[in-house]
Amino acid sequence: MSVDSAPSTSLLDLRGNLGRVLRGKETESLNAILALLSGGHVLLEDVPGTGKTTLAKAIARSIEGTFRRIQFTPDLLPADITGSSVYRPTDGTFEFREGPVFANVVLADEINRTSARTQAALLEVMSENQVTLEGVCRPLPQPFFVVATQNPADFHGTYPLPEAQLDRFLCRLRLGYPGHEDEMEMMYDQRENPPIDQIQAVMTVEEIIALQQRVKQVHVERSVAEYLLRIVGKVRHRPGLRLGPSPRASMALFRMAQARAFCLNRRDQGSGCFVVPDDVRVLARAVLAHRVHIDSRHAGPEDAESVVDEALATIPVPR
Repeated sequence: MSVDSAPSTSLLDLRGNLGRVLRGKETESLNAILALLSGGHVLLEDVPGTGKTTLAKAIARSIEGTFRRIQFTPDLLPADITGSSVYRPTDGTFEFREGPVFANVVLADEINRTSARTQAALLEVMSENQVTLEGVCRPLPQPFFVVATQNPADFHGTYPLPEAQLDRFLCRLRLGYPGHEDEMEMMYDQRENPPIDQIQAVMTVEEIIALQQRVKQVHVERSVAEYLLRIVGKVRHRPGLRLGPSPRASMALFRMAQARAFCLNRRDQGSGCFVVPDDVRVLARAVLAHRVHIDSRHAGPEDAESVVDEALATIPVPR
């Protein structure tokens, strides 16, 4: 299939794949696709059994690229992620053996079950798309997409992700429990072969790279960009915050809004895709809330999301 037809064919096929394995979560599935098109990474956070790993595996199987899964445990070491140099006794040299991050799609399963030292091994990987070891920089394959899952930080045996690590994720998604009818369909879907086993690749890595470049060309009026910055500024300067969204958050929301306009194929007559204020409003929670840290030991994720909702309710929408 051609890249020019991707907004109506391959992207629809990708959304169809995710919809078959994760019923009733169209918005969350779409946002995961937007993160992929934006060149960022996704953090899936929710209680066990809600489909976090299933969504990540469905994305990986829908792409004709390499896929690696890292099961995070308390004894995992940084070298288990990035790779290490191994001594070769036959010739007395050291050979670098790539870690599982050298893949197009990396599933970091239960990322908050390992120590902060091991979590930090992903900082350079997610920000720079490279691994530096012993002074040598090794680029990662492109596209490079990390899908990390975690249970809520107050569950037993977890290590909360530090602020710098959270800021590397383009967005955070929560799947939540399915509705009654969706859960009924899920039970019947699992009677024989799980739907995830039937997923076929619908996109190549070359198509994804091309689509990522096309997303960058989506038009954003300065009035919409001003609206975006006013929302981020309102959240950032709210009293009572220990830390607010950084400029990286503004750029993330900007790119995600471009990806949403592109994925929905919103076009003007005779022109290309364009972003509207509603793109910013719909994505603000997913992009900003995990970057909001309230100065209270009792503050939970819902408090951070309410801060974003407060800014959305306060800032007037441009006409």
